[in-house]
Amino acid sequence: MAIDYTRRTPAQPDPSAAAPTGAPVSLSKITLTKSAPSVSLTKEAVSSGVLRVNLNWQSAAPAKGFLAKLTSRPVDLDLACLYEFTDGTKGVVQALGNSFEAFDGSSQRRIIWLDGDDRSGKVQGGENLTIDLSQTPALRRVLVFAMIYEGASNWAAADGVVTLTPPSGAQIEVRLDESDPSSRICAIAEITNSPSGLQVRREVKYIQGGHKALDETYGWGLSWVPGRK
Repeated sequence: MAIDYTRRTPAQPDPSAAAPTGAPVSLSKITLTKSAPSVSLTKEAVSSGVLRVNLNWQSAAPAKGFLAKLTSRPVDLDLACLYEFTDGTKGVVQALGNSFEAFDGSSQRRIIWLDGDDRSGKVQGGENLTIDLSQTPALRRVLVFAMIYEGASNWAAADGVVTLTPPSGAQIEVRLDESDPSSRICAIAEITNSPSGLQVRREVKYIQGGHKALDETYGWGLSWVPGRK
């Protein structure tokens, strides 16, 4: 399956998928680690509303003197995901190629969307993926990843963190607390739909190579063509 890079505009929030007004907000947070890498979302948390996936990072401070010429461009860290639906539809949601939305192949309902592209790391809200939980039966798996589109592969300086916020219950945090300067892609977390419900598993696996290498690592089976923002 080839990836369609037809230009699309960034998706706008879907009011019909928003959490109910006045829904309780939990201030608790679960941080996934190597020793405790996975968590299940409760049935109550995925019965309605949306799952927000947020990426925040720091743009490296500009260097002074001679090094400024080499490191003047800030790191552009992009949030993205590979997805697979139960009807067999597969693809990618990302700013690269302007692929901002994913639709179920049978119902043509929008299930996943990206709200925009922060190229500086200075936008307070970071970048956000949204997953419509009313369409949970259509989900098979979603692999959340980040890519350094431009700038040095300095994951340590970026200090990235991904926070998943369900409609109710605790937030789930995955910190990019490891680094590999030879890799420009990091698989962060995989969301799978099992008989017991949605499972979130920490990955934080750095991939040497591009999207094809990421695909092969996780067995997605897509065909890749060059894209640009």
